[in-house]
Amino acid sequence: MNKDNCFQLGHIAKVHGLQGELLLVLDVDFPEDYEGISHVFVEKNNRLVPYILEHLVPQPNNRFLAKFEEFDHIDQVKPFVGAGIYLPLKELPELEEGQYYFHDLVGCTVIDEKMGELGKIKVIYDLDTQDLIGMEYQGKEVLIPIQDGIIQKVDRTAKQVFCQLPEGLLDIYLND
Repeated sequence: MNKDNCFQLGHIAKVHGLQGELLLVLDVDFPEDYEGISHVFVEKNNRLVPYILEHLVPQPNNRFLAKFEEFDHIDQVKPFVGAGIYLPLKELPELEEGQYYFHDLVGCTVIDEKMGELGKIKVIYDLDTQDLIGMEYQGKEVLIPIQDGIIQKVDRTAKQVFCQLPEGLLDIYLND
């Protein structure tokens, strides 16, 4: 499986017990949408390797206890700790009108209501404190917070993100 055809569901936080169970942390808004999955792809040496789940038990705070088939001892699963877990993009839940996934934004054109077209989104920074759009503007990377007051509308079909940038945001990046 290719990473370009997948999204990162979360990561493996630690081993649990001696029987080969792992604690998965899901980085999603609605972890209950993934309770019925039967497999995941684990990042190993920059490749995605499929593993069949023997069980997946929900825990508080976006965590799940998981056990992969054919792994019955703590020593077999210790190397998985810290690895990213992925699913194919086709397994993402359908979105309602006006909703979007962060990976949908990459390649979209940012349009400010006052300044017009600004540039294309190159990357999304999914940080603990705040999510940011990374866009190139006049040869410099500009970071735009992903917030309701700033992001006005996303048109996934036209690949456009309409925003209302705070006064002076672009100046911060353009002044040396």
